[in-house]
Amino acid sequence: MGINGAFWKGRRVFLTGHTGFKGSWLSLWLQQLGAKITGYALEPPTTPSIFKETKVSTVLEKSIIGDILDADFFLKSVQRAEPEIIIHMAAQSLVRHSYVDPVGTYATNVMGTVNMLEAARNTATVRAVLNITTDKCYENKEWIWGYRENEPMGGDDPYSSSKGCAELVSTAYRKSFLKNKGIGFATARAGNVIGGGDWAKDRIIPDAMRAFIKNEPLLVRNPASTRPWQHVLEPLSGYIMLCQKLIEQPENFTEGWNFGPINEDAQPVSVLADVMVASWGGKAKWELDKDSHPHEARYLSLDCTKANRKLNWHPVWRLERALEETVNWYKAWHQKLDMHEFTLRQIEIYQQEHLAK
Repeated sequence: MGINGAFWKGRRVFLTGHTGFKGSWLSLWLQQLGAKITGYALEPPTTPSIFKETKVSTVLEKSIIGDILDADFFLKSVQRAEPEIIIHMAAQSLVRHSYVDPVGTYATNVMGTVNMLEAARNTATVRAVLNITTDKCYENKEWIWGYRENEPMGGDDPYSSSKGCAELVSTAYRKSFLKNKGIGFATARAGNVIGGGDWAKDRIIPDAMRAFIKNEPLLVRNPASTRPWQHVLEPLSGYIMLCQKLIEQPENFTEGWNFGPINEDAQPVSVLADVMVASWGGKAKWELDKDSHPHEARYLSLDCTKANRKLNWHPVWRLERALEETVNWYKAWHQKLDMHEFTLRQIEIYQQEHLAK
């Protein structure tokens, strides 16, 4: 069990969404393990972007700028790359933006998933597929206990609903097509990821970093809302381990998986804001944002017992450490350090601690 560098050496991977936050971190990690990666995504979604700041394009076999909704171009791109593994991260990933563009959100997250799976089943080299969805795919009943993988899909907002739909599409394709081809196919549902290099709007970490750099207060919308916070490297380690098993034992790991923190790290936004203020120092502070905002769930957590027991996957960095490493990343970027090397070093440190645990 664990991350196996020998497994990844020379392994051909097709990664959608490689220009995004999680996709950039995963690209760097997989290349460090020896994988040969073809990326497919739109242009980086923000300026600045972790993709450019960490020079992700330099570690890829090929970086393709394209839309997941362009089914023909996407299929040809996958077939030319001849991957063994497809990891699907391309998505519209913001709850609040889904209220602004619900049609685009459903198109990308549902039909984008369909296009990816059509390409997977029509590419002879593919042996494993991992579809990254979200913890918000579950029908949220504001329970105080974590959702298990067999809970009903749902979602009150267009983003969450679209990801629930993507899970249903995945189940149908798994049973109708991929299983018969012997392709291992899993979905992964992670908690709220944090880490250096996220500049998306309406997320607590990038909002905080932008505010602190400008010596402005962080405006917090819902300080009492509780989320399963985790450093981005935590679920990525789970994705890497799961892909290994999808190749080695597809019949035993072809299902949905949760990757979240321990229960104690599901904390209110106010706790996150307090720790970041203390970690950044100086004049950093936060205030309540008194404007009106669209509905967002107040409580959400995951039950990760299956990943703990069947994959032997466990979180490595507790919330305080995750926040410390995150703030350190932004401080290094603000100081104009070499962020490619800095990010690779954080991955190395995490992996060493992961292997030692």
